[in-house]
Amino acid sequence: MPSVTTDKHYTSPLRKLARFFEKSRDQWKAKHHQLKAVVKRLENRIRFLEKSKAHWKSRAEELETEVASLKAREQALADEVAALKKRGTPSQLR
Repeated sequence: MPSVTTDKHYTSPLRKLARFFEKSRDQWKAKHHQLKAVVKRLENRIRFLEKSKAHWKSRAEELETEVASLKAREQALADEVAALKKRGTPSQLR
């Protein structure tokens, strides 16, 4: 069975390899930081949109409640007007 760990043998000088690996690491870190900033910005945007959605949902519910109460009031007034017309008291309607 062959050995799992194998040591790599580089033919390039160590100074060149060190510079190459350092540059590679720095590029990876820069990419990571850039993506991390994008993720943070998107998370903040999501948080803002969820808060806004909750606000507008509660506002819509308030307005639906208000509409329901106004419709009930309108119906009560319409019933009252119909009752007054049925009684035949036109002097009170003016």
